[in-house]
Amino acid sequence: MGPVIGYVPGVFDLFHVGHLTMLRQAREHCDVLVAGVVSDEVCLVGKGIQPTVPETERAEIVEAIGIVDAVYVERHLDKSEAWRQVGFKRIFKGDDWQGTPKGDALEHQMLGMGVQVVYFPYTVHTSSTALRRKLGVTGERAS
Repeated sequence: MGPVIGYVPGVFDLFHVGHLTMLRQAREHCDVLVAGVVSDEVCLVGKGIQPTVPETERAEIVEAIGIVDAVYVERHLDKSEAWRQVGFKRIFKGDDWQGTPKGDALEHQMLGMGVQVVYFPYTVHTSSTALRRKLGVTGERAS
């Protein structure tokens, strides 16, 4: 059967305790954990914001904390490409996705690939969006 590969996709911008908590929780539910760091371009297309920290630095930070076994930089909005590259059996998301159109679509897509979607409590008090707002960052990176 092989090891259970878990996958945590995220922008991981302005790395904070919510990111850390998600990665720690995911680590407990798989044998191999891969973090999917969303590329700058995919973040801009998918969320309409430019990450504050460049993708190479975000990937380096996530890899350096020692929780994940590997980092994969997502260059497509469609998670099926990440699945083809990584081969995960579980994908982990915050429960703010659960019961939403995005979450339902992800569950439907993953079901067809034999992937289980696992939700963890979203860290409401700390988010990159809240940090950006507090810092007055617009999502546009200075040159």
